[in-house]
Amino acid sequence: MHIQNQISLKPYNTFGIDVIAKHYVSVTTTEDLRAVYNLEGYPNKFILGGGSNMLLTQDIDALVIHLNLKGKQILETQDQHVLVECQAGENWHEFVQWTLDQDYGGLENLSLIPGNVGTSPIQNIGAYGVELKDSLVSCNAFNITTKKVEVFTNAECQFGYRNSIFKNEVKGQYIIVSVVFKLTTRNHLLRTGYGAISAELERMNVEQPTIQTISEAVIAIRKSKLPDPKDIGNSGSFFKNPIISKAQFKNLQSHFPDVPFYKVSETDIKVPAGWLIEKAGFKGKTFGNYGVHKKQALVLVNYGGASGKEILKLSELIQQTVYRIFEIHIEAEVNII
Repeated sequence: MHIQNQISLKPYNTFGIDVIAKHYVSVTTTEDLRAVYNLEGYPNKFILGGGSNMLLTQDIDALVIHLNLKGKQILETQDQHVLVECQAGENWHEFVQWTLDQDYGGLENLSLIPGNVGTSPIQNIGAYGVELKDSLVSCNAFNITTKKVEVFTNAECQFGYRNSIFKNEVKGQYIIVSVVFKLTTRNHLLRTGYGAISAELERMNVEQPTIQTISEAVIAIRKSKLPDPKDIGNSGSFFKNPIISKAQFKNLQSHFPDVPFYKVSETDIKVPAGWLIEKAGFKGKTFGNYGVHKKQALVLVNYGGASGKEILKLSELIQQTVYRIFEIHIEAEVNII
C-alpha cells in the first residue's frame, strides 16, 4: 500500500476531467481498506470506484481511496440457481460477460453499463426492463465508523428507481466491498420485450434468443447510441428519467401528443428524459470542447479539455430549459463532486 501525492484523476474518471487528488492510494483487500482508515494524518477521505458515475468539478483535497478489490467466487449451487460473490473492484461489464460464459442468467440486459460492481447497488443500475435488485441477494459493506464488514440484504438496501439506502440514510457511512448475486443456471427468464431488443434480435436473425444473444443485442444497441468513454469522455446517462403523476402526464400529452411514456403504476408515468432534452433543442449541440451527444441526448460529453464546472453549467441549463418548456424537473443521475 503506497500513498502518492498530487495525482491527476483524469485516468480514473470516465468523463476524463483533469483534477488533482491531494493524496491517492489503491487498496486491493478489505484489510488494506481497514488499514487506510486507521491511518492518522488524513482526516478527509474520498472513495473512488470505476469513476463512471461522477462529474468532478474541483480538485480533491483529501486522500482518494481507489477500490481495486478483485475476484469472484461461487458460494452455492442450487437446483436452478447459483450464488456468486463478486468483489467491488471488478469491472461491471466484464463480470456480466463472465456470468454469460458460465451460462448464468439474470444480468444479460445490463451488459455494457460502465462502472464497477461495487458501485452498481448504490444507484440500483438498470436497463431494458431489468434492475440490479432483480438479481442481488446481498451487499457486504465496510462500516467506516466501526471498520467492520456488515451484510445488507436485498430488502435492507431499500432499492428504488436509481436509488438505494446507500444514497440516502447511510450515505457516506459504508463502502461496498462485494456483492452477492442469485443467477439462473437453466430455464433462464428471457426478457426481450423492452426497448429495441426484439428489433435488434430480428436484425441479427435470431429466432430463438438466449441470454448470450440478448446480451449481444443490448451491446449493439448501446454502442449505436452511446459513445465509448475511451473515445469521448462521458458518464453514460447524465439524467434520470422523470416519473410524473398521471394528471401531469395528461396535461403534457395534450400539448405534445407524440410524447413517449412508460406506465410505472396506476398513478405514475415515466417520461424519457432524452426525449425532453431533444425536444428542448440540445441533442448534438456543442459548446466548444463539450456538449450533448449527437445520438443520445441523455449523454453529456467532454470532447477533450473541458472542465467539470463547464459540464455542470451545461447540465443546469438543460434542466432549466426542460422545466421552462415542460414544467418537469429532471434530476442528475451522476454524482456531482
